[in-house]
Amino acid sequence: MEENVILTMRGICKEFPGVRALHNVDFTLRKGEIHALMGENGAGKSTLVKVLTGVHIKDSGEIRISGHEGEAQIHSPQDAQNLGISTVYQEITLCPNLTVAENLFIGRGSYHFINWKAQEKKATDLLEKLNIPARATQQLGSCSIAVQQMVAIARAVDMDCKVLILDEPTSSLDEREVELLFTLMRELKARGVGIIFITHFLDQVYEVCDRITVLRNGELVGEYAIKDMPRVDLISAMLGKDLEDISKLKDSKKTVNANGTPVYEAEGLSSAEGVKPFKFKIQKGEVNGFTGLLGSGRSESVRAIFAADRVTGGKIKMNGKDVKITRPKDAMKNGIGYLPEDRKGDGIIQDLSVRENLILALQSLKGFTKPISRAESEKLADEYIKLLEIKTASKETPIKSLSGGNQQKVILARWLLTHPQYLILDEPTRGIDVGTKLEIQKQVLKLAEEGVSVTFISSEIQEMLSVCQRLIVMRDRNIVGELKGDQLNQDVIMQTIAGGKAQNA
Repeated sequence: MEENVILTMRGICKEFPGVRALHNVDFTLRKGEIHALMGENGAGKSTLVKVLTGVHIKDSGEIRISGHEGEAQIHSPQDAQNLGISTVYQEITLCPNLTVAENLFIGRGSYHFINWKAQEKKATDLLEKLNIPARATQQLGSCSIAVQQMVAIARAVDMDCKVLILDEPTSSLDEREVELLFTLMRELKARGVGIIFITHFLDQVYEVCDRITVLRNGELVGEYAIKDMPRVDLISAMLGKDLEDISKLKDSKKTVNANGTPVYEAEGLSSAEGVKPFKFKIQKGEVNGFTGLLGSGRSESVRAIFAADRVTGGKIKMNGKDVKITRPKDAMKNGIGYLPEDRKGDGIIQDLSVRENLILALQSLKGFTKPISRAESEKLADEYIKLLEIKTASKETPIKSLSGGNQQKVILARWLLTHPQYLILDEPTRGIDVGTKLEIQKQVLKLAEEGVSVTFISSEIQEMLSVCQRLIVMRDRNIVGELKGDQLNQDVIMQTIAGGKAQNA
């Protein structure tokens, strides 16, 4: 094994019934580097990591770890841990009801013979060494998600890990928390730990990584130094084709009649979630968006529009006529659809099939005393699986088995089935691959061409600029600006967030 190489995987193959998940994949990790593992959903990233961590057993190929003679035998997660391989997942797997110290050392030694004082001292030393802003004695659940992630990383590091796998660790973090995590990653890199970083955020890859390995359809596309891989080339490598410049999407957006009767119009709308009274309207075929920092109230505002949170005030018109919308069913009856930010918590019913999830909104509109027949639901499922190119083994597959991007497509299909006048999409592309993001963006613009009004929310400003004709800027749950035309650029958005004047000020 070359000097400074911690891990080599050569010719890794893995098949499942009817699916070739990995074919002849190579991967190399060096000491003291942060290495991005990139690819679309279904590219093979998760399978490669699961082979490395002993969750799956490879069909063929070779894995070698520095400091160990011969081929590494990894048949279980415990084998991987014994070889110095640790994984920190997107969803925290620690115990929020225990202290930070207890989480750091849980499962190590006998509970009856723990020297609690020594454990707290060791925990305090470890937290200080890694600059983690937490106390050993505080309950883990009282820490932010970012600090909980860092505690999980500290636990892995203290168990002498050589290889640290971070699987989408930043998807639930705000910018400040991401920077805290990156500081820790750089500290570990300086200590010689090799880090495999899996993320869909391209900006983060270019900020913190040294090299990139790209997989596509279970095969290796290539390994690249970050300095030699422009972003457009990375996206092309992931998609397997030249990527049409996303900015061209913006050029395809049609002009909207700003003086026509709005499809939806609210005056003084407020909710029990602290949304202060605001006015808002959207025209037929318009794509607009709510933007602002995390916690600005953008999601709460659209939840108020859909009445997903209790509405506490306001007057609403649909197509110029007064309507009453105080619950989601009212919104649906008035032609409003809503894809929520929390896909797993509010969007899908995990144990139901793709077909059953897809027809939920339409069935709710019809009323459960008028059930959609099995034949009709199967026909609709087949139609929309084909229309949105949803990758699923069958329409009867439990939706929890699908990738995040395909789950999101099912929810989008659910609302398209109801033929909405006005569709609200809150973070529809979060945590999904670049190719699926582009598909959803194109679908949004196609809907607008067909006359559907769309409110689009994304944490990625560039994505908002790609599809929106007008942006509502928020700060502290107030609207502080409305931007359109030449104002739609990142600098103006940031200046408005920082210094805008509140709508009700």
